[in-house]
Amino acid sequence: MQRAVFLDRDGTLIVEKNYLCRPEDVELFPGAGVALKRLVDAGFKLVMVTNQSGIGRGYFTMADAERVNARVCEDFAHDGVRFEKIYIAPEAPDQPSRGRKPSPQFLFDARDEFKLNLAESYMVGDKLIDLECGWNAGVKKSIMVRTGYGTVTERKDGRQVADAVVVDGLKEMAEWILGPGAELKIKD
Repeated sequence: MQRAVFLDRDGTLIVEKNYLCRPEDVELFPGAGVALKRLVDAGFKLVMVTNQSGIGRGYFTMADAERVNARVCEDFAHDGVRFEKIYIAPEAPDQPSRGRKPSPQFLFDARDEFKLNLAESYMVGDKLIDLECGWNAGVKKSIMVRTGYGTVTERKDGRQVADAVVVDGLKEMAEWILGPGAELKIKD
């Protein structure tokens, strides 16, 4: 059984751009690739889990979302980072959905497909639904980054967020997961 880090996309891996649908608008957070590469080097599998309600709302197509995801993967590949899989929930919040976060279904699917140990894995995101997804799946810890909607979520949902680890960004997330001394190994 292997360990994984499950990552939300918008506001967590890349700068939040409200219904992002154009690959040229993808912007990685500074140092994100280096931080994720440290996790990969430590043996973690990376899995992206993203709600893309803009598809269900008719703002853009699944093909648009896939082009954006291809760009995200291409940009992270420059740092030697590869995602095992990208799970997309295209439904709007009011539509029935098998995998839309906070549902843990995509984490269960990844567990079965890649033989992952969820109890030794982590869920990372910038919204309460990301944290709940991890808790619902039984991950070791849900981690909230203060990027994207994270700072607002922390202020608004403080009591619910209290069970999560809250960090400034992906660099600090990787340092927390890797433990003492990790900050010496992760540089921007």
